[in-house]
Amino acid sequence: MKTIELAQRVGSALLATRTRRIAVGVVALLILLLAYRGWRGREVPAYLAESRQVVQKVVATGRVRPLARVSLASVALGRIRSVLVREGERVTGGQLLVKLEDVEQAAALRQAQGKVGEAAARLEQVRGAAGRQAAEALHQAELKVAQAEQDQARARQLGDAGSISRQAAEEAERTLAVASSQRETAAAQAVSAGGADERLAASALAQAEAARAVAASRLAETEVKAPTPGLVVAREVEPGDVVAAGKPLLAMTSDGAVELAAQVDEKNLALLQAGQLARASADAFPAQVFEARVTYIAPSVDAARGTVELRLAVPAPPPVLRADMTVSINVEVGRKAAALVVPADVIRDPTGAPWVLAIVGRQAERRAVTLGMRGDGLVEITAGLVPGDAVVAPSGGFVAAGERVRPRILPAPGAVR
Repeated sequence: MKTIELAQRVGSALLATRTRRIAVGVVALLILLLAYRGWRGREVPAYLAESRQVVQKVVATGRVRPLARVSLASVALGRIRSVLVREGERVTGGQLLVKLEDVEQAAALRQAQGKVGEAAARLEQVRGAAGRQAAEALHQAELKVAQAEQDQARARQLGDAGSISRQAAEEAERTLAVASSQRETAAAQAVSAGGADERLAASALAQAEAARAVAASRLAETEVKAPTPGLVVAREVEPGDVVAAGKPLLAMTSDGAVELAAQVDEKNLALLQAGQLARASADAFPAQVFEARVTYIAPSVDAARGTVELRLAVPAPPPVLRADMTVSINVEVGRKAAALVVPADVIRDPTGAPWVLAIVGRQAERRAVTLGMRGDGLVEITAGLVPGDAVVAPSGGFVAAGERVRPRILPAPGAVR
């Protein structure tokens, strides 16, 4: 029994010694492992600074606005006889759209045309009678001149021969002078034949023609026609409606160029300038992307919203565009083919004094950087980093400056297109 007990005691002692050795070995191994991990540093996700193309854009939401939106109205009081178009119909320039009742205006035009005929006939009558009288008077005056010339020539011959007195010869000279004067007077009257009667008749004709023009204009006002080719976008009246002067009847947009209007945050004002290219798409048809160009930047800022109005011309608008459609606009305000970039989310305090956590020799280092262009999730670094530098990604959690880390390089965001 004593031998067995002794053996058991010796075995227990040996077992305790072995357990202690194992425990010491495990602790030592853990210490070595922790020391190794501390030497290697904590693994954190990181991106590499690299040279890539960067395109900076200003993004805005706007509306399609036709260059010409026309409101067609009546210029006179009247009743609608017929409306010949509906919303959505395309019309040509000069096409009749709305017709008002025109019985009174048509009758007034016929009456005015009759007045013109009467005045024209009166003028022709006056000119005819006066012309005939003036021609006859001129003919008689010319006959008297011819007779006086013959008498004067005969009297001169007889006076030279001493057959008549000198006084008789002078009388023949005076008679010729009077006849010549009468002929000149008749000729002048023939040129201005008609006199006051003709002038009165001509004035009456002019007044009648003016009244006819007014009546024709009043009749034309009963028809509303399309000023240009375009699209009818609103119909405000129906047949039988009584409309006053100035009441809108239809609204239409003219065919041709359209423009986009958008309100852009004023912080982007320094980046914008006329002539910049943009790509846009209607929210209803996002797959149909079209080009636009900045043509106007408002000279003032909307104080209530802190925005500035931007207008863009669309050289080749797609057929799906309609007035007042909502569109998404990307204005290209800068481009570099090769810029040193990092993902924008690695920048700390981007609006103040920007900095990044760069990994230098397995240690996180706070590095101040200078920012340049921004685009598609990337930001240009103009100072503070060089190509190949690793910067800690925000998905790595909190990393203190000076902490020992090792980078796990993440794939860079998609290339800028």
